[in-house]
Amino acid sequence: MPNYRRYRVLGGTYFFTVNLLERYPNDCLIRHVESLRTVVRETRKHWPFHIDAWVVLSDHLHCVWTLPDGDDDNSNRWRLIKQGFSKALPMTERRSAVRVARGERGIWQRRFWDHVIRDDGDYAAHVDYCHINPVKHGLVGRVSDWPYSSFHR
Repeated sequence: MPNYRRYRVLGGTYFFTVNLLERYPNDCLIRHVESLRTVVRETRKHWPFHIDAWVVLSDHLHCVWTLPDGDDDNSNRWRLIKQGFSKALPMTERRSAVRVARGERGIWQRRFWDHVIRDDGDYAAHVDYCHINPVKHGLVGRVSDWPYSSFHR
């Protein structure tokens, strides 16, 4: 079994990329964005974090979070978000024999990509990356035209 190590910082600010298992064509995240919002809200009640930036695209999302002082557990937060979102959806996805044997859904990739924000410049670059992503993917012409983004806050 691989030994994945994550660099953790208590009360740190992190950039994340989280992908659906089946990337293209799949609009699951925006089709069920209200379920995702509900699950994130519920997770934050028990495992608080500050959302600095967030963008939801059809098949993946990017976000920047700041964790509370003394806390570095972003993995459990993502586990709860992925789990809650998966439970909110009907079981219609294709699942591999391995996922069936493990009792897993076929919605999310198992892991996520994270990056600890190092300084103000790094923070600004990653928040901008979140907001520009729909333009980068050709979904809209202007950042302000994408409705599933914290840019509007």
